[in-house]
Amino acid sequence: MKIRAGFQIAYDCQNDTPMLLVLKVHPSRERDLCSEQALVFNRVSSQRDYLDVFGNACTRIVATPGTTTISAQFEVSDRGVPKLLPGQAVQLPIQDLPDDVLVFLLGSRYCDTDRLTDFAWKQFSATPLGWPRGKAVLDFVHGHLAFDYDRADPMRTAHGGFMDRTGVCRDLAHLTIMLCRCLNISARYCTGYLGDIGVPKDPHPMDFSAWCEVYLGGRWWTVDARHNVSRIGRILMARGRETAGLCRSDFDSRRDITLWPEWLCHWPYDCGALHFRVVPVHQTTRSAGGNSSPADGFEKKGWRGVFGINYGARADSRRAWQVS
Repeated sequence: MKIRAGFQIAYDCQNDTPMLLVLKVHPSRERDLCSEQALVFNRVSSQRDYLDVFGNACTRIVATPGTTTISAQFEVSDRGVPKLLPGQAVQLPIQDLPDDVLVFLLGSRYCDTDRLTDFAWKQFSATPLGWPRGKAVLDFVHGHLAFDYDRADPMRTAHGGFMDRTGVCRDLAHLTIMLCRCLNISARYCTGYLGDIGVPKDPHPMDFSAWCEVYLGGRWWTVDARHNVSRIGRILMARGRETAGLCRSDFDSRRDITLWPEWLCHWPYDCGALHFRVVPVHQTTRSAGGNSSPADGFEKKGWRGVFGINYGARADSRRAWQVS
C-alpha cells in the first residue's frame, strides 16, 4: 500500500529567527519512501540537517523577516497491516536492560514520575509482569483521559493530564509513559503521521499524532492509549523521552512570531483521497513584551481543533482552525 503524506506551516517573523525543525520522516522509514521528502522553504537565510542523540532527522534554519512557509509532500510504502502487539512478552529485570534503554526509565519534564509512583504501584502491582501489566496501563489511560481538542494545553504534564482527566494524544502518551516508567517498564515518546486507514473517519481535523513504545521481551513495541487498538499506516517522524525534546518546530522565543494555520493530509491510494481545506478562525499573537491577546486565544463557537505542539517555553503554541 502507498500512503501520501504532507504538511504546510507558515511563520511570520519580525527578525532573523533561528529555528529547529523535526519535520522529516524518521531515518528508520526512509527505505520505505517512494518519492523525495525534502522540506521546501519559500525563504530562509541558512539551512542544514543533522541527526540528534535519539537518531531523529533535524533541520536548522534561520527564518528571515516576513512570512516563511515550510512544506513537504511525499509518498511512502506500507505493509497495510496493523502493528503487532507484545502478546506474552516478558519484562526484563532492570539489571538486564541494555544501557541505551535505561534512560527511558527516568522521569522528565512532562513525564513527572515522582508525582504518581505510589498510585502506579497501588493500581497495578497485582497485575502480572510483562505485557499484561503494560496492557493494564493502556486500558487505564484510555478510560481515564477523555480525548478533547478543546482542552489541549502545551504546558500540561502527565500528572496534569491525570488530574484533569482530559487532553489530546500527547497527553495520553505522556501518562502511559510515566506510569510504565513508575513500574520499571522503559517507555519512549513517538510522533508522526496516522491517517484514518481501516477505521471510520475521525471527525476532528487531521493533525500530527503522538503514541509511545514500550520495551518488553528485549525489543520495542508500538502502543497507543488514545485508540487502544493496533492501527495501520503509522509513519514515524521522531522518538525521544517526551515531547519537550521532540517539538516539531522550536525557535528563539525572544523573537516576535505569529503562527499561521497548518494543513495536513494523508491517505492510502486505494481508500480514496481526503483533502482538507483549512481556514483560520482565531490566532493568538505574542507581542515582544510577552503578553498574548486575546487572553485565552480562542472563541468557543465555530472552531474544531487545537494545535497544541510545544513550540518553546515562552511562545504561545495553541492555534485554532476549522475545516470547511
